[in-house]
Amino acid sequence: MNPFEYARPTTEAEAIDFLNDHGGQTAVLSGGTDLMNLLKRDVVQPQRVVDIKHVSSMNGIQRVDDGVLIGANVTLDQALAAHELVEYQSLLQVIDGHRSIQMQGMGTLVGDLCQMPSCWYFRNGYGLLALKDGASLVEQGDNRYHAIFGNSGPAKFVSASRFAPGFIAWEAKVRVIGPQPTQEEFVPLEYFFATPKTNTQGVTILKPGQLVTHVWLPIAKPTMKSAAYEVLESNGLDRPQAAASVCLNVQSDIVREARIVLGHVAPTPWIAHEAARALVGHKVTEDTVSHVADIAVSRATPLSMNDYKVQMTRAAVKRALLRAVDQLDPELV
Repeated sequence: MNPFEYARPTTEAEAIDFLNDHGGQTAVLSGGTDLMNLLKRDVVQPQRVVDIKHVSSMNGIQRVDDGVLIGANVTLDQALAAHELVEYQSLLQVIDGHRSIQMQGMGTLVGDLCQMPSCWYFRNGYGLLALKDGASLVEQGDNRYHAIFGNSGPAKFVSASRFAPGFIAWEAKVRVIGPQPTQEEFVPLEYFFATPKTNTQGVTILKPGQLVTHVWLPIAKPTMKSAAYEVLESNGLDRPQAAASVCLNVQSDIVREARIVLGHVAPTPWIAHEAARALVGHKVTEDTVSHVADIAVSRATPLSMNDYKVQMTRAAVKRALLRAVDQLDPELV
């Protein structure tokens, strides 16, 4: 691990000030569950680490007039216990899917949105695009866990966030501050993620000196139903191989609005627009969700070793939809 400065701000303004030094060669620390591994492997080499855990404005979950604000320091355990999130079942289901006590106690929801890919080529120092001598290691090598959507460009990794699909399905926004002290913007989460074309680009739109302080969720209407389903290799620390989160506005048993977002299958969370449109105007039945799931994976372009992820994704979509309306076999949860 390379040496670095440690900064401990207590206000948002101080955090931005610390992040802007060293030409933006800085990193944010909150839960640290992913950052520490990256530091130990020298995958990231910041000149300064800015610890935001003591910025009180980023703590807690609060109801606001138009929804709910979740601070950047809120851990999974805290979110699971918060009565403000009871209506957002898809998010609570993903929290429950984390079997690591350390992750639940230390990991944060905002940190999950900002974490780097788990791609083993990236983690072993070959950069986000996993290139060696100009050739793609993913295309030539082991690509079992890589993208089956959005992989026509040089980026073949999958987005590591487990909460992004659920938040996007709920049409969440993130509050971004910086790089100037007075700059503040609420960005729809679906536009927060980016697919890099070079190794110098990142996986989000964040620029040096910027920081996510909160996630905003809109008010959950009484007619809204949500669910998530993750396909895991085991119940241990494995990351999902495919996942789906859905939000449905159901009135008189008919779907009036639908959002279906896939996870761990593309360099960014993948919104299945066509599949969602196909569900609107119909009841959620076994036949309907099978048809919708087929549409959701119809444009998949698997690599040489990950065709199995297409079927996993199809199953995740089908089971998330059934789970949202309480029709999923409990043994499959």
